[in-house]
Amino acid sequence: MLRKLSLAIAVSCASHGVAWAADTPTTVKTDLVSVYQEAVDNNADLAAARADYGARREVVPQARAGLLPNLSAGAEMMNTRTKLDEPSVTSNRSGNAWSATLAQPIFRADRWFQLQAAESVNEQAALELSATEQNLILQSAENYFAVLRAQDNLASTKAEEAAFKRQLDQSNERFDVGLSDKTDVLQSQASYDTARANRIIAERQVQDAFEALVTLTNRQYSAIQGVVHTLPVQVPTPNDAKAWVETAGRQNLNLLATNHAVAAAEETVRQRKAGHAPTLDAVAKYQKGDNDNLGFTNSQLQPNVRYGGDVEQTSIGLQLNIPIYSGGLTSSQVREAYARLTQSEQQRESLRRQVVENTRNLHRAVNTDVEQVQARKQSIISNQSALEATEIGYQVGTRNIVDVLDAQRQLYTSVRDYNNSRYDYILDNLRLKQAAGTLSPQDLQDLGRYLKADYNPDKDFLPPDLAAAAAKNFERRP
Repeated sequence: MLRKLSLAIAVSCASHGVAWAADTPTTVKTDLVSVYQEAVDNNADLAAARADYGARREVVPQARAGLLPNLSAGAEMMNTRTKLDEPSVTSNRSGNAWSATLAQPIFRADRWFQLQAAESVNEQAALELSATEQNLILQSAENYFAVLRAQDNLASTKAEEAAFKRQLDQSNERFDVGLSDKTDVLQSQASYDTARANRIIAERQVQDAFEALVTLTNRQYSAIQGVVHTLPVQVPTPNDAKAWVETAGRQNLNLLATNHAVAAAEETVRQRKAGHAPTLDAVAKYQKGDNDNLGFTNSQLQPNVRYGGDVEQTSIGLQLNIPIYSGGLTSSQVREAYARLTQSEQQRESLRRQVVENTRNLHRAVNTDVEQVQARKQSIISNQSALEATEIGYQVGTRNIVDVLDAQRQLYTSVRDYNNSRYDYILDNLRLKQAAGTLSPQDLQDLGRYLKADYNPDKDFLPPDLAAAAAKNFERRP
């Protein structure tokens, strides 16, 4: 009897180690948490974000410095030549002088508001760094599961290639004994060639996915652990989009960062407006040096004659400055600050709307993924039955080879769609948590419980119950 072509062929080929699924030496497979830890230690984007935060947080001590005492010291060396006409006298003197000045701001409204703005900028920078760190969690998962997705796609593509190869061999056998015409052989050959080309592309995609892991972590990986098919596929908790949106409004890191950006812009407006306010400083100064340098005149002893000895001066007082007109600079800076404030407020509103949209969309996506996983799994069973019925019809002459080949394509397409829906469910869950601001490394550790250390894509790309049923069905056939 003509052997029917089904998933049993893929399972049997994997079980018996055909050329494209040959056993490989045992290797240590990396898990998801290890990949994430490597990314934390070696990711260049995260290192750059940390450096950026280190630079941005310095705005606080820089702004605070404007309110703290300022001490300066100076020294001077001078040579003075003096010539008098009556009587004709010429003298040369050289002298040294040094000074120290201490200034303490007493009222500097603009600098105080500048400090407040700097503190808001610092909080914004810290939250943006946290958002980058949180995004690395998602990025690690995306790259990790991209490898698994590519490996499962390759496994199903190789199984499909094997099935089409078997169909080609059977078409040649039927043609040799006169049970079919050349058209069946050509159709089978075309399908096999297409499957082979798809397998070559799938192999490259696996290599590309591993390369993305290298870029993320600066580490080479030869194998990673796979996800078991018993991973719970459940709706979000709570399954209420409004609750997730409210959580996102309170905890989304990027949205919180924009709140501090607005606060910084508001303080900057106050700072610019304070440019119209007077300033008051306490100033203390000490000078010592040759009189030629300090310009002291002893008018009481010798009028109009400079005293030639050393001089020591000490002064302390208040310095008041009242801005009157600066060419319109302050007013222009105020208008600029108001425009920047409006910009930051609108950017926050735009981001808020995006967060709401993304959260709602991802909540729907996770619920859709839950149904998709179950529907795709059932689709495999349905397409398997449809293929077997089509093969029987082909044997009795009610179906042609094109029907059989199309049914095979549908079957393996359903296998790939099922695996894609599994990975979509995992990643959409993580994306939903990121949008809500609750994503943490613990989520990766929770996923780690469903990783299989001995995962073999060529054997495990199918759910165990379907693979076992297919293998048992294959063994029963003559």
